[in-house]
Amino acid sequence: MDQLRQSLLEAPIIEKGEYEYFVHPISDGVPMLRPELLREIVIRIIRKAEIDDVDKIVTPAAMGIHISTAVSLMTDIPLVVIRKRQYGLDGEQPLSQQTGYSENEMYINDVEAGDRVLVLDDVLSTGGTMRAVLDALDHIGADIVDTVAVIKKAGPNELDDSGHHVKTLINVRVEDGEVIIVDEHGDD
Repeated sequence: MDQLRQSLLEAPIIEKGEYEYFVHPISDGVPMLRPELLREIVIRIIRKAEIDDVDKIVTPAAMGIHISTAVSLMTDIPLVVIRKRQYGLDGEQPLSQQTGYSENEMYINDVEAGDRVLVLDDVLSTGGTMRAVLDALDHIGADIVDTVAVIKKAGPNELDDSGHHVKTLINVRVEDGEVIIVDEHGDD
């Protein structure tokens, strides 16, 4: 995880209200995402996640798409993207996403009761998006085999009392305008 670790230590910090936010190619698409960084992350996800007998990878738009697409290509597991746009297709399920700085409606298509899913996302920060996704998948009746976020911003989040567990590749905190590595191996 040398490239991910180093890229986080070099990440610029911006403020959104009182929320300190690191800008990173995995979570924001800027600066440019280098293939060697994405490759390192995908290999680590495949090694860490339970992927046996997974029917579908599920990821929220937008910044989970590139990670999940690469994992899908490496594992031959189909990909479902939770979208911010409603299409009105049969079986479409709405969910409310709330983060530390925004609130949106999102929609799940192509996930049915009994589907065995791997949930992937870029960052676990407030836990608002992940909690909404996992609750919606539970409501649908999907079997959540595993959940992985690449980066976790350490501290309390909405998943702490939810009964859901998220594996992470690296845990950080932002302190005084700087990214601090809390656990370079993340959560198992």
